[in-house]
Amino acid sequence: MAEPSPRRTGRLNVLLLTMPAVLLMLVFLIGPLLCLIALSFTDYQLGAPSLSIVGLANYEEMNEDATVRISVLNTLVYVAIVVPASVALGLGAALLIEADHGLRGFYRSAYFLPVMATLIAMAIVWGFMLDPRIGAVNFVLKWLGLRPLDFLHDRKLVLFTLCGIGIWQSVGFNMVLFMAGLTAIPSELYEAAAVDGARNGPSRFALVTWPMLAPVTLFTVVITAIRAFQVFDTVQVLTGGGPNKASEVLLHTIYAEAFGFFRVGYAAALVVVFLVFILALSVIRVFLLEARRPAP
Repeated sequence: MAEPSPRRTGRLNVLLLTMPAVLLMLVFLIGPLLCLIALSFTDYQLGAPSLSIVGLANYEEMNEDATVRISVLNTLVYVAIVVPASVALGLGAALLIEADHGLRGFYRSAYFLPVMATLIAMAIVWGFMLDPRIGAVNFVLKWLGLRPLDFLHDRKLVLFTLCGIGIWQSVGFNMVLFMAGLTAIPSELYEAAAVDGARNGPSRFALVTWPMLAPVTLFTVVITAIRAFQVFDTVQVLTGGGPNKASEVLLHTIYAEAFGFFRVGYAAALVVVFLVFILALSVIRVFLLEARRPAP
């Protein structure tokens, strides 16, 4: 009996080594995703003994649902505010920490603490701080001679208040990403820039730091946008989507439809739309990274 060729043996080994990962991906990723897409074409309700195929009815209803339009708009506003602000502040924090060698460890811990803390617990703390009667924020406003504000129940303020909390929670994570990018910049580039006349901080940043941080910045922007699209905890704990849908976001609408109204089929259609947003961001990231990669 002829022995198998080395190429065939190598292919068999690759197949055996990748099979566990492929099976896990099918069970935990591809399978649930296919079930989700299938449910989006049904009228299934949580706990119901049967379901019916309704085709595109859920998507047509979504197109006419005022709550969905409000939640998508609020989510886009949230992303548009949180992403640039948290990325800019994260970069600024990273630059300041790298410039100050004395308290670098303390600053790292202080800025990264919101990322490590449980977001629900921190949301409860924010709820107390923003309370219009006993909150620390309004106490400071009164001390400054300003009138107290009801940050979580004023339709004009609530979404921007949630954006502020989201920025506070994202700055530390972005700071760590930028610090990793800063440590990867060769010191020889700064020395060469100094020889060319870039001796102060702004010129060194414009000539060396910012161009070298471009890939890290792109990655940070996309990751922050994906995290911003997933905002849910603070909305659920602090506002519940109110007042009058002023802070309603897409994930909270999905949660309400699935576990409040038990309309799992309709919620599945909303999840499909949500995944399209996330997939679009991921595709944009891959496309931009490939575009920046130098040709061989």
